[in-house]
Amino acid sequence: MWLTNSSVGRKVVMSVTGLALILFLTFHCAMNVVALFSEDGYNMICEFLGSNWYAVVATMLLAALFVIHIVYAFWLSWQNRKARGTERYAVTEKPKNVEWASQNMLVLGIIVALGLILHLFNFWSKMMLPELVEKAGGAVNPETLAYAKNGYHYIVQTFANPIYVVLYLVWICAIWFHLTHGFWSALQTIGWNNRIWFERWKCIGIWFSSIVMGLFALVVIVFFIKSLI
Repeated sequence: MWLTNSSVGRKVVMSVTGLALILFLTFHCAMNVVALFSEDGYNMICEFLGSNWYAVVATMLLAALFVIHIVYAFWLSWQNRKARGTERYAVTEKPKNVEWASQNMLVLGIIVALGLILHLFNFWSKMMLPELVEKAGGAVNPETLAYAKNGYHYIVQTFANPIYVVLYLVWICAIWFHLTHGFWSALQTIGWNNRIWFERWKCIGIWFSSIVMGLFALVVIVFFIKSLI
C-alpha cells in the first residue's frame, strides 16, 4: 500500500492526521476561552463532553490520530536519517533558508507528546476517566465523580501551581513552533500549494498558530494571575 510503502504516502498520512489534530486544537481552544468568561458555560461544555458515547468515540479517534501521527513522524525521521547515511556527520553548518522548526520537528514533537501526557494526567484522568470507570461498574469516590464534570475547578487548581504554569507555557511554545511549520507543510504535501500560495500559506499558518496558541497561553496566564489575587 502506497500510504506505507512510499515516502510520499507516509508524508500524506502525516499531513492528513496533522490537519485533523489542528482542527481539534482549534475546537479545544474555543472551549478553553469560554472558561475566561463563564464558569457555568465551561462546565456545561465539560458535561456535554463527559463520558457520553460520542465523546468517548471522539477521544478514541483523537488518540488513534495522535498515535499514527507520531509513529509516522519517527518512521520518516528514521528513513531520512538512514538515507543520509554517514553524510549527516559531514555537515558543518546549518542549511540556509531552512526554518529552525523544520530542522527540529522531531524534538518539538517529543516535547508536544510529553506535554500531552501531563495534560491527560491533569484533566482527562480526573474528568472523563472517573466517569468511564463508574459506568463500567468500578468503585469511584463520590467526591471524585462530583468534581469530574467541574472542569473549571481543575483549571483553577492546575494553573495556581507555578510549576505547571511554566510547563504548560513551554508546551504551548513547542506546539506553536510545530504548527508554524506543520500547517503549510501539510497543505503543500496534499497539493494545496503552488508558487503563489506558498508564502500565503506560511503567513496564514503563522497567524493561525499565533492566535490559537496565544489564546491557550492567555488562559494559563489569566488563571495564574487570578490565583495570586
